[in-house]
Amino acid sequence: MVVTKNKVIFWLDAAADVFEQQEFLTDLDREIGDADHGLNMNRGFRKVKEKLPTLADKDIGTIMKNTGMVLLSTIGGANGPLYGTFFIKAAETVMAKEELTVTDLYHMYQEGTERIIARGMAHPGDKTMVDTLSAIVESLKARQESPLSSALADTLQAAEQGMKSTIPMRAAKGRASYLGERSIGHQDPGATSSYLLFKTLCDVVDM
Repeated sequence: MVVTKNKVIFWLDAAADVFEQQEFLTDLDREIGDADHGLNMNRGFRKVKEKLPTLADKDIGTIMKNTGMVLLSTIGGANGPLYGTFFIKAAETVMAKEELTVTDLYHMYQEGTERIIARGMAHPGDKTMVDTLSAIVESLKARQESPLSSALADTLQAAEQGMKSTIPMRAAKGRASYLGERSIGHQDPGATSSYLLFKTLCDVVDM
């Protein structure tokens, strides 16, 4: 079982629908940020959805690269450059591919996450999207020989744990870091949107 190009397109299309329901992310961001994370994710992925029909005949790498470029130009704040960079770097690992294995997904997430770390200077434990993404990378790395369905199911659990691990953390990066101890007790919105994006992929693959 593999992730086909059509599944990748369905994934990005479905992600736009998920982020259209932005209130949850907005509420999370209101607690430790400027309450615009949900709005920005909605704006960015809505533009991605509009672009998808023009990419139907392209390979997965080209689709991912174009997604990154759209996010880079449309998502405001710090998340635009980070999510855009993630997709553009991930695309480099799957250029010319028409389907993806667990190993392909691992390399996508590994390269994309490493570029986010290099650009945002955030590491696991800093209460950012990296806490979710790093959990995804480590899980996929350990499950490259597993069937796709079980690898994704196990990795989704790891992603959820990574997301929830941000609740007791004190923020070390971004606007939330200015709150000091007051940032403790709140789930990071970036970690949450990264989880939702991966969950959407899992849901689409199971369709």
